Amino acid sequence: MSQIIDALKQRRSIRKYQPRSVPKETLRQILETASYAPSAHNAQPWRFIVLTEAEDKTVLADAMAQVWLVELEKDGSPKKMRWATVNRSIDRFTSAPVLLLACMSMENMDVYSDEKRQRAEHDLAVQSLAAATQNLLLAAHANGLGACWYCAPIFCQDAVRQALGIPDNVEPQALLTLGYPAETPKTPKRLAFENFVFYGKMGLGSGSLSCKKMGLRSGSGYFLFSL
Repeated sequence: MSQIIDALKQRRSIRKYQPRSVPKETLRQILETASYAPSAHNAQPWRFIVLTEAEDKTVLADAMAQVWLVELEKDGSPKKMRWATVNRSIDRFTSAPVLLLACMSMENMDVYSDEKRQRAEHDLAVQSLAAATQNLLLAAHANGLGACWYCAPIFCQDAVRQALGIPDNVEPQALLTLGYPAETPKTPKRLAFENFVFYGKMGLGSGSLSCKKMGLRSGSGYFLFSL
């Protein structure tokens, strides 16, 4: 049990990788752990697309970058800054030995006649995919690899679908970079246990520290936002 707790506490988001390929068997072992995640109705709504070829990674990174350029312009970002930010994003994705696109399907989820319950069912699928994705992060760490969870695809789902030939009934949700670490990040700031756990009912008091007070990031470009 202590090994599991240690893995949970020691895992870090890795953004820089060695130029080493990940063995196919190691990658398979990591991907198989997704199936052991809990899911609503045991529907297992996760779908993962594996990209290891440079051309495939470039196609996806470029497709997402084009959407982001438009969004940055809408936000009033200066042209020079827009391109610098987007190029950094492209480099981060294309330099990773492996990209794992985390997608979600409602195929085996329950269907309801009312919008409220159907939205809730969609949320259950998202929660299930998140659990499977966490399994991948921990499995990567256990195998001596690093990974980083990016939120970019959910902001440009149509572009991602078109780039990789994904059908309309499959939703791109997140992107994981994966490889052998070329950095050792420091432990990021964490909320103390007392600030997010409540007993009996949720109160105000010490449990409501803001991101600003904690020195945590409260907002940034979503293509570089990672978990």
